[in-house]
Amino acid sequence: MIEDKIYKGTTTVGLVCRDGVVLATEKRATMGSFIASRAAKKIYQIADRVAMTTAGSVGDAQFLARLIRVESNLFEIRRERRPSVRAIATLTSNLLNSYRFFPYLVQLLIGGIDNEGKKIFSIDPIGGAIEEKEIVATGSGSLTAYGVLEDRFTPETGVDEAVELAIRAIYSATKRDSASGDGMDVVKITEDEFYQLTPEEVDKILSKFRK
Repeated sequence: MIEDKIYKGTTTVGLVCRDGVVLATEKRATMGSFIASRAAKKIYQIADRVAMTTAGSVGDAQFLARLIRVESNLFEIRRERRPSVRAIATLTSNLLNSYRFFPYLVQLLIGGIDNEGKKIFSIDPIGGAIEEKEIVATGSGSLTAYGVLEDRFTPETGVDEAVELAIRAIYSATKRDSASGDGMDVVKITEDEFYQLTPEEVDKILSKFRK
């Protein structure tokens, strides 16, 4: 089947914490039971303080990331102001809904910080968008990730604590979900910076709870 030839599979998580937003993904892409890639990119910077994570078809996700980044840049040029997280989520939702009869095989998280504050939106393949107030997980390993997030997250969790929690959630998902694994990409967004952790920084945090 053609579906088995599409790169897919993922666990992604997002947290709205006390002083920022954290988004994280693992890097494995699968075709059926075959591990097609161990270095799939599933998190993209869309605007100055906005990022998008992707679960599902890697090809669809890459195309959407390029398109949404371009549309966000055009928004800033035309209106002479940066688009809000909500505006980018609405743009993405409208785009996906316009292709609802031939949908992109993705589930997206769009999160960041703007003048309205910290926000994460979860968007399904046909454009349904939900604002997530605290935690969210998507993809094939999301059930395991949710178990970790629900157990440890509080509204007072700081951004650095949230980074560790996101990594723990992804790590736990890779232990139970064969479509997730092979390293992580983690981004933390605060009012001061958009920062992607290096592999060495991720490994240092992982070493705290690896057995």
